[in-house]
Amino acid sequence: LTSPTPSLNVQGHSIGLKLLDLLLFREAPRTQLRPLTIINLLHFIKQSAWQHLFGRQADRLEKSADPAKPDEYMIIDNEPLVNAYVSVPRELSQLNCAAFMAGIVEGLCDGAGFPARVSAHNLKDDKEMWLGMTVFLVKFRPEVLEREGYLGKS
Repeated sequence: LTSPTPSLNVQGHSIGLKLLDLLLFREAPRTQLRPLTIINLLHFIKQSAWQHLFGRQADRLEKSADPAKPDEYMIIDNEPLVNAYVSVPRELSQLNCAAFMAGIVEGLCDGAGFPARVSAHNLKDDKEMWLGMTVFLVKFRPEVLEREGYLGKS
């Protein structure tokens, strides 16, 4: 039995591409500019996209603390709505329905000209207050970081 996670990601990607245009179109004319840096794009996703989709912002945005991975950022949602009412069978215990949301985030990044791979990861840590916490790992392509460095806006 194959995991439906990659399919969920692909389905979300096309939505993310269209969502970017919709959200920018609905912005006030003076703030209608596309995000031009990685940080601006991630803040736009954390705030505007999450607000539009779920009625609230994502809980946190973090940059990877590992200096060997400057291309990795994390959008953290303590209780993703897409996982709230899903019963996963035992044989699909690794399924994370937030992969659909990861696909949307990937589509938003690609549509804005910041190609990236986005994956959703459940955190199962007893020390955490939120047992259903999901981390959306955003890994930008090398050319995106090269462009950021070239423009001096990283």
